[in-house]
Amino acid sequence: MPALYAGFGCRRGCPVETLAVLLRRTLANHALPHSALRAIASIDTKAREPGLLALAERLGVPFVCFDATHLLAFEPLLSQRSAIAFAQTGCWGVAESAALALASRASSQPRLQVPRQVLAGATLALAFGG
Repeated sequence: MPALYAGFGCRRGCPVETLAVLLRRTLANHALPHSALRAIASIDTKAREPGLLALAERLGVPFVCFDATHLLAFEPLLSQRSAIAFAQTGCWGVAESAALALASRASSQPRLQVPRQVLAGATLALAFGG
C-alpha cells in the first residue's frame, strides 16, 4: 500500500471530532487502511487551527502547512476548482492542493486518490505518494 496523505480545509474553530469523523468515514468508504496515513496538511493560514493540531496529535502524524503560492502549482491535478476558495485563500482548493503538495514530497508523481469530501464545515482529500 502506497503512503497516503490527507489534505484538510476547514472553517475556523472546526472541532477535532468533525475532522476525525470525516477522515474515518472517508478511509472506510474507500477501503483505505488507516495505517497508510503518513501526514496531514493544510494551507498556512490554518497552521494554528486547534482542531487540525489536535487531529495530528491524536493520529501521531506530522501536520504540514503550505502557502497559497505553493498550493497553486497543483491546480492542474485538482478534481474541481472553487472560485470562492480562490478568493478566500489564493488557491483553487485547499484540501486537494494540500494533499497533493504533501504527497509530492514523497513522489515526483503524486495522485489524488479521493477527491474533496465535505462534512460540517470541513473538507478532506486524500493523495498517494511514494
